Amino acid sequence: MVAANQAIDDFLGQKRIAVTGVSRTPASHGGNIVYKRLRDRGYEVFAVNPNAETVEGDPSYHDLRSIPGGVDAVVIATAPDAAEATARECKELGITRVWMHQSFGGGSVSPEAHEFCRANGIASIAGGCPLMYGPTSDGGHKFMRWMLGLMGRLPKEA
Repeated sequence: MVAANQAIDDFLGQKRIAVTGVSRTPASHGGNIVYKRLRDRGYEVFAVNPNAETVEGDPSYHDLRSIPGGVDAVVIATAPDAAEATARECKELGITRVWMHQSFGGGSVSPEAHEFCRANGIASIAGGCPLMYGPTSDGGHKFMRWMLGLMGRLPKEA
């Protein structure tokens, strides 16, 4: 078991990151916000949506295996019931870093996907948002991190 802060630093230290569950209609979808911020902060980021050809003006991939050259990490921003299938695809592709996005609402965390990751050598950050940490953070996300910390809802281990 790895401490969450170590897993978070390692995750954000990667440069090729996929975001699953980005939407063609991004109005308030967390996956799109994460995707755009990572892109704007210099990450090589890949949108994954099986039903879209483009997202946020960029190519969208139908699954992780379709991304040329692969990725080092994956943000899961889908419904929780799709998270385990993504975790299994990560295992097949040798991807060892997963972050299941969650802020104040339900988010993408799946206990089954989290346990699958941990049982298969994948560092799994179950909860929180990558935008609350390090080079991707802003004032609003820092406040969110502080609030979730007060409520005891930040990931503690991966």
